[in-house]
Order: sequence, then structure tokens, then C-alpha cells
Amino acid sequence: MSSSGIPTREEIVDRVAALVPVLREQAVWSEENRRLSDATIATLAEAGVFRLRTPRRYGGYECDTTTLVQVAMELGRADGAIGWTSSVYWIPTWIAGLFQDSAQDEVFTTPDPRVCGTNSPTGTAVPAEGGVVLNGSWKFISGAWHAGWQEVAAVLLRPDAEPEPLMLLVPMSDLEIADDWHTVGLRGSGSVTTLADHVFVPQHRIIPMSAAMRPQGLSQANADSPVWRTPATLVAAASGVGVAVGLAKAAKEVFFERLPGRQITYTDYTAQNEAPVTHLRVAEAVNRIDQAEFHALRAAAVVDAKAASGEEWKVEERARVRNDQGEATRLAKQAVDTFVSISGGSAIYLDVALQRIARDIQAAGLHALINPDTNAELYGRILCGLEPNTLYI
Repeated sequence: MSSSGIPTREEIVDRVAALVPVLREQAVWSEENRRLSDATIATLAEAGVFRLRTPRRYGGYECDTTTLVQVAMELGRADGAIGWTSSVYWIPTWIAGLFQDSAQDEVFTTPDPRVCGTNSPTGTAVPAEGGVVLNGSWKFISGAWHAGWQEVAAVLLRPDAEPEPLMLLVPMSDLEIADDWHTVGLRGSGSVTTLADHVFVPQHRIIPMSAAMRPQGLSQANADSPVWRTPATLVAAASGVGVAVGLAKAAKEVFFERLPGRQITYTDYTAQNEAPVTHLRVAEAVNRIDQAEFHALRAAAVVDAKAASGEEWKVEERARVRNDQGEATRLAKQAVDTFVSISGGSAIYLDVALQRIARDIQAAGLHALINPDTNAELYGRILCGLEPNTLYI
């Protein structure tokens, strides 16, 4: 324990790693019910997983990004949906730390301070006395079932001004949930659609979206913390990159647990572990996991170093963090695919975790901010001297 009373990185990671067997047992329930179980949420809360990006003055840890990546790897080893939901919570929780301190007092002192959210402005806000009236719907809201608040993105519409993108903090009690999460991957994340129907949001729970993208938050209490010096898109990239690596490590563990006694059907190999093709494919997969972990940790190291120094971000540095996220995911997925391909036909049974791992990492790689090709194209564009073609950098 550090002198401040906050657990060290090693203590937090070890604490979560010790929970992996318990969390794996709960993964089947989450898969079948399309959301994390109450027991899983309670286990994660007790371990402090939801406090990693909560301000210290509310009992949070204000962890650096490297800690997030290492914790996410352990959670991904346990279950993709658990790792995904936890890492998604970290992002809007961080965004909440950019709001006025009075808004943070509301969020972080409630009995259920978990924050879900999205940066996609698929809602509208119109001015009203003391705030705005919000309407809209937001898809892919991971963890909505167990959140107390949602960070939503909407476009402010005024007759005398250009449309302006905003971020708003809204209690989940003011929103409706559409139970529409019927998917083949990350089923346990409960990434449902939420809806607002003429919801009033007071002014102190509103910030311009540009305040998060730069960032230039409105919080005085968090103004000097290095945690809130990183552009929001890079916070998102570095927060979630560890999950894919953890899934690949889980695939490796499952493969080697099943290897003893396995043969290669319709060949003379009575032991799969004696076949040279197995040796080649296993080495290939493990090398890719190592490479994926390199990209994940490099992204975290760059974010932490820039946050600590307070230096301005170069566009190439921003693009490289996004590229690291995409490349880590690409390599991790290739490793999972390799382990699945040498696991035989029995790997498709639902009681073999490999099939769920494969579906989860496929789903994760489809996310618009994670997609390896999108991120690689952006990085290459910057390297070729062109301007970025996105605001999410």
C-alpha cells in the first residue's frame, strides 16, 4: 500500500489476477443473460476496479494508464465481456472528471457512481431555462444495466448559432433502456440502447465536447492532476487496449489446458504436442501475443509520459497511440484464430471457452475506434504528411 493509502499498481493487478478463476465461473451466466451478473459487479467493485479512474477525493485511485492496461489484461483473461465493460466504465468516468466540480459531487457521491456512456452525438439538446432539454438514443452502451449515470453526447440546436456538440451527465433514472443487445460477441457486456425523451439537464452537467477532446475541462479540483491531461480519444484507446491482449492470453491458457492427451485425428500423431506443425503454430501465436502486449504497453507509456510532463501532443504521437490500439487488437485476434484453428472440431462446443473468446475478440475489433485497418490508415496518413481526416484523435 502506498503512503497515500491508495494501492500500488502491483497490488491492484495482483488483486484482480487472483479473481480470474472466480470471474471465469460467472462468464457463462453473463453470456446467457446478455449482461454481467450482480455477483460479478459486486466482485469487481470490492476489488476496486470501478475506482481506477475516480478522483481521489471521492475515494478513487486516479490510476495511470499503464495500470489500466495491466488490469484490463487480467480481466480479459477472465472474460471478454467483463474486461470490456470494466474498461468502458473507466472512459466516461474519466470524462465525468472534466465536468464542473458541482456535477462531480452529484455523480461520485451517489450510491451507484458507475458511469457508462458514448462519444457518438446521436441526441439533440435545445436550450431551456437553466439548462437544456435532451432527446435521442445511444447505442452500444456497455454496462448500462449496472450504471447510475450516463455520459451522453448530443448536438445543441439553437436558432441563432451553429450546431454545437456537447457532453452531458444524466442519471440512468432519467433514461429508458431498450433491451436490444442480441449479438454473437461480447454478449455479456449488456451494451444496450438508451433513450432520452424530453429530459431536462441542468447547465452544470453540460460541457462542450471540445473540452474533452483537447482536453480543457471545467473542473478546478482536477485541473492539476496529470490523469486529466490526455485527449479523450487517446484515453479511450489506452483504456481498452489491454482487453484484447487478455483475451489472447486466455486463448493460450485454454489451448494448453486441453493439449495433454489430444491427438491429431486421421494422422499417425497420437499426441498433438509431438507434431512439428503444432510447435510452429504455437510459437507463431505466442509471438503475436508478445507483440500485442508491446503495442498495448507502448500506448500506455506514451500517454502516461505526456500526461506527467504536460507537453503538447504531436499529431503523429496521437495517431501512433490509436495505431497501437489497432495493432494490438489485430495481433491478439490473429493469435486467438491460430489457437482455435489447431484445437480441433471439439473447440466449437459451447462448454469450451475458446469459441466465446474468438467471438468476443472479433466483436471488439469491429468497434469504430479500435478497428485495426482504420487506425493503421490514420497513422499512415499522418506519416505521409497529410492532415488527419477525423476529429477523434
